[in-house]
Amino acid sequence: MERKNAWKKYPQGKREAVFAFAEEYKKFISDCKTERECVTELIAQAEKAGFEDLNKVVAEGRALNTGDKLYAKNMDKTLALFVIGRQPLNAGMNILGAHIDSPRLDLKQVPLYEDTELALFDTHYYGGVKKYQWVTLPLALHGVVVKKDGTKVIVNIGEKEDDPVFGISDLLIHLASEQMDKKAAKVIEGENLDVLVGSIPFENEEDKEKAKDAVKTNVLNILKEQYDIEEEDFLSAEIEVVPAGKARDYGFDRSMIMGYGHDDRVCAYPSFAAIVEAGVCDKTTVCLLVDKEEIGSVGATGMQSRFFLYVVAEIMEAMGGYSQVMFNRAMMNSKVLSSDVSAAYDPLYASVTEKKNGAYFGNGLVFNKYTGSRGKSGSNDANPEYMAELRRIMDDNDVSFQTSELGKVDQGGGGTIAYILANYNMSVIDSGVAVLNMHAPWEIISKVDLYEAKLGYTAFLKEA
Repeated sequence: MERKNAWKKYPQGKREAVFAFAEEYKKFISDCKTERECVTELIAQAEKAGFEDLNKVVAEGRALNTGDKLYAKNMDKTLALFVIGRQPLNAGMNILGAHIDSPRLDLKQVPLYEDTELALFDTHYYGGVKKYQWVTLPLALHGVVVKKDGTKVIVNIGEKEDDPVFGISDLLIHLASEQMDKKAAKVIEGENLDVLVGSIPFENEEDKEKAKDAVKTNVLNILKEQYDIEEEDFLSAEIEVVPAGKARDYGFDRSMIMGYGHDDRVCAYPSFAAIVEAGVCDKTTVCLLVDKEEIGSVGATGMQSRFFLYVVAEIMEAMGGYSQVMFNRAMMNSKVLSSDVSAAYDPLYASVTEKKNGAYFGNGLVFNKYTGSRGKSGSNDANPEYMAELRRIMDDNDVSFQTSELGKVDQGGGGTIAYILANYNMSVIDSGVAVLNMHAPWEIISKVDLYEAKLGYTAFLKEA
């Protein structure tokens, strides 16, 4: 069973929409490399599109009606958007769920130290990474420092042309004979992913106390003068180390995008675009963008948090009255696309993929009936009735789509937020965009797959 390449729908001269949406997306992932940055930017775009803060509506005691557009944020790292539909909420919602966290390095709470007159930041990697991929790259610092009085200092260093960048050193090949004999998992150890940040010593040698770690002292002086950050402020900071630089067109034909954080912002951004474009639908539509998926969806900002349930309850109350029975019906009658990326077939590593059930660049939106690992462990296995409905919706709207598994059965596997939403008895399936180099600092996607994802997500919100 062969799927057609989606580019064939867009011959030369008819690709403007595909490339225009790719430019929007490139700007988004270039500017938004942390969860907080994603939430801040998408709220700004949502407000321009007429969405209101749910907290304001609740505080004013206003009733919600068909067509109302709302957003709710959680700790600046999770975002839920709603457009109230024509049917009552207990008829269910059509939900697009994606995550906006990506693999990276986080600064430890006591990060700065000096060794042999070099100043470094100590890090702890976040999510599943191949540690050797993070060395010898230009890196940037993104995040927030919160002072004891509650003042927030936004950190974004390494993205502007005149900014410094940072990096992690590697052993020169001339001295690397022992290193080259190690397994890939051990070539670079986690405790050696320390970021080099300075090498000039503090000039006042008369101050013997400061002269002990003079390079560290000089870095602290720069942080104080330029960013108003003191060493103890790192105790209440959240600073992420990410690849420096913008997303770029990839390939002679500019058909692909290389960027940091495609997993999973390549699904989050078209999900956001879809809820804006879909307008008012029969069912209430939802775009749910969450944190912490890369480490198990845990914590107050992950999908396992009760934040989404609390927000739905608030909306139900504002629509005429909450009851547990009606709330249960709203959840059970909901349908979800758990929008997360899939592994693209790579001819250089063909042995890990079963070709008939792989995802291919240019073949459109990917549906994974199940993820998990080996014996489907940890997966949400969508029922065939739901898959049949989605096939109809995609075909009726001329959306290019394909089906896939995450590699060969015994090769490995992975998980998404799908199983968590399925716990509420919703119909859920994984659906997203195929990615090369998944979890690497620089990942690759196809522009036409990105565009077909937006079309597919919009059709789902309108017709599911």
